[in-house]
Amino acid sequence: MSSNTVADNFLAYAASRLQLLQRDIARCLDKLSDTQIHHRGGDHENSIANLLIHLEGNLRQWILHGIDDQPDIRQRDAEFDLTLSLPGAEALARFNRTLDESARVIAALDPARLLTIIDPQPTGIARHVTILEAIFKIVGHVEMHTGQIILLTKQLTASDLDLTLPRKR
Repeated sequence: MSSNTVADNFLAYAASRLQLLQRDIARCLDKLSDTQIHHRGGDHENSIANLLIHLEGNLRQWILHGIDDQPDIRQRDAEFDLTLSLPGAEALARFNRTLDESARVIAALDPARLLTIIDPQPTGIARHVTILEAIFKIVGHVEMHTGQIILLTKQLTASDLDLTLPRKR
């Protein structure tokens, strides 16, 4: 722990929030067949498998490349391939490995680096952001797509998932 309790709290919360979202995604995928994980309502929609690969690429680029200085190996266009043939279990495994590594990087980050400017997406539109901004953006991005995965799972299974506290009915 550093002497900056606000920064320490932010980093710990960001890492734990990613792991909670990971848990919700896994609970959704436990309810789905591989066919459902790859289902698209049309060419204009993403499958859950595409969303997992997209999140894996995004975490890898922003956290592992942008913050941890790993090589940028992201192939963003391939994340939205209409004929994605990767089994759902493999898409989830790749996502889980990358999220786990990203959460470890965030949790171990020296709070003094939070205002360091990075360039995680040198060919994209988001350039020259602080590490704090990058983490905030990534957690929000994972939250947004987790919401989509939850909604798609509810639609595909025609059921309530009870991912939060059990509700009285």
